[in-house]
Amino acid sequence: MVAADRARARMVDALRDAGRIRSPAVEDAFRAVPRHLFLPGLSIDDAYADEAVAVQFAEGVATSSASQPSMMAIMLEQLDLRPGHRVLEIGAGTGYNAALMARIVGPTGAVTAVDIDEDLIAGAAVHLADAGVTGVGLVVGDGALGHPPLAPYDRIVLTVGSSDIRPEWVAQLAPGGRLLLPLAVRGSQLSTALDLGPDGVLRSDSVRSCAFIRLRGLGASTDVAARLDGFRLMLQVAEDGPGPDAAEVAAALACPGGLLPVPVRLGSADVWDGFGLWLALTEVGTCRLLASDAETGLPDDLLPLGPGRGTIALATVRGEQPSGLAMVVAGPDRAEGSRASSVGVRVYGAAGPVLGVRMLTALERWLTAGRPGAAEWQMAAVPAGALREPLPPGVAVVRKEHCCLLLDMPGLPTK
Repeated sequence: MVAADRARARMVDALRDAGRIRSPAVEDAFRAVPRHLFLPGLSIDDAYADEAVAVQFAEGVATSSASQPSMMAIMLEQLDLRPGHRVLEIGAGTGYNAALMARIVGPTGAVTAVDIDEDLIAGAAVHLADAGVTGVGLVVGDGALGHPPLAPYDRIVLTVGSSDIRPEWVAQLAPGGRLLLPLAVRGSQLSTALDLGPDGVLRSDSVRSCAFIRLRGLGASTDVAARLDGFRLMLQVAEDGPGPDAAEVAAALACPGGLLPVPVRLGSADVWDGFGLWLALTEVGTCRLLASDAETGLPDDLLPLGPGRGTIALATVRGEQPSGLAMVVAGPDRAEGSRASSVGVRVYGAAGPVLGVRMLTALERWLTAGRPGAAEWQMAAVPAGALREPLPPGVAVVRKEHCCLLLDMPGLPTK
């Protein structure tokens, strides 16, 4: 089909020109595999647009999607596939990503895609057959457990977000293998490529910001946001600390205070995975406020500042009195579609002014460190219970059920 070939060529050219596609192998895969055959209900233009496409819903919530092509390209570059690699994919989706990987690993390699949903596996099988793709095995199962019968794998990749690193995935990696997953880290979701060392420690090769539908089944995320009474907002807090209390945050929001100026302009990526990630790793009271409706009930136009229409805040932790909140809000000159705009820090409640000063101090440290974003962080993952302390200065620890994440950044203040 000439129209599809042209649309695919335009998409690949744009991904390459934008730096999303960097290697000949990934470019060849995108040029060879017809995405429209994996999205049969879409027009050719929509199938080759750089947009994610939800393909399954449950009670109005998307449970599976065809990922944005630019994000797929980023992750395939992170994965660094080679001919002959054995790959386990957790989250089959439409089968398109498995087809791209099969093209790269070639006839001497193998791709196994596991999904908890039988209907998705059946659909992926039809799409792969229509595209004439071979070398992909499809398995109905809980991806949290991996797929032991075909282990070990040179690469394991998740196309769904996870709040933890399951020991099953690590056990099924070949020595020196790479695990790539959208990993939840204090409210951010980071596409993290981790290489397995001989000491059993996973160390990051690359980290990128991302946003994926969450893993279902045994590995389902537990970091559910809490609704704030009286406001159309959800509160998201870290799983591994005392964290702010939803009722206390709502009470503070009912008592707005002054607006503290911020000396620099910030874009949504700065607020979310730049300064926002820095704050979350250095202040235990960090939280995210997410919009659940177009109107929030707050006086400031604070949304959208980050992915999913949300912002970063610093609050008193549970039980701490007096309570309060300091929140990044948009400035008056924010332009629609602007990459960066003025922002301020609005304080709420009796402890708000103190928290506002702490937030601005953290911002100054982030600026001094060079405004690092997700890509600048170095990460290591050790099994839970195997963490050796004391830790080197400037290392932030995120404790999860199955592992401890150690995040390192030059200039990170020592707690």
